[in-house]
Parts: sequence; C-alpha cells; structure tokens
Amino acid sequence: MRQYLNEYRKEIDLKLQKQKNFTREEIENHLIKIQFFQHERLIHLFVTLFYALFTLISFIICLLHPLLCVIPILLLVFLLFYVFHYFFLENTVQYLYKQYDQMKKREKM
Repeated sequence: MRQYLNEYRKEIDLKLQKQKNFTREEIENHLIKIQFFQHERLIHLFVTLFYALFTLISFIICLLHPLLCVIPILLLVFLLFYVFHYFFLENTVQYLYKQYDQMKKREKM
C-alpha cells in the first residue's frame, strides 16, 4: 500500500506541474482514490487501536504471570510498526486533500 500510495501521489504531483487545467472527470477520479485511501486509513486506525488494547491487556497479564512477558514486548513492536504506518497513511491522505484543492482551483468549466 505504501508504494502504491507514493506512486499515485507523485503521479498527481507531476500532473499538477504539467497541466494548467483539469477536467471534472480527473478531479472525480482523484476524489474516488482519496475515498479508497480514507477507508484504508480507517481500517488501520481500528487495527492500531486493537493492537494498543491487546498490548495493554498483555502487560497486565504479564504482571500476574511473569513468564508471559515476551508477549507484550512482541505486541509492542507490532504496535510501533502499525503506528508508523498509520501516520504515513494519515499524512499522505492529508496531502492528497491539498492536491484535490489545487485541482479544483484549476478545473475547466
């Protein structure tokens, strides 16, 4: 997903540099892509929140059973990766909003 999103963002950046005007169809296609990425971002938010919840629960269990302390450490590592990925999605989708605004300003009537 990261590669796909980066490639799409760069593709739109190139169009913004080269094109003076955008058709309604191009703008609508961009908006549809934004919606897909928003859905992906929402799903990753839920996964990240559940990983955080499971990590907290596993730390509590670790206090009760010290032999199980490996589990919360593993979950914490996964949680960190999910947080980084979620922030990438969040920031990139916000960047796509700015691209959309630029495209709307250059829309052909």
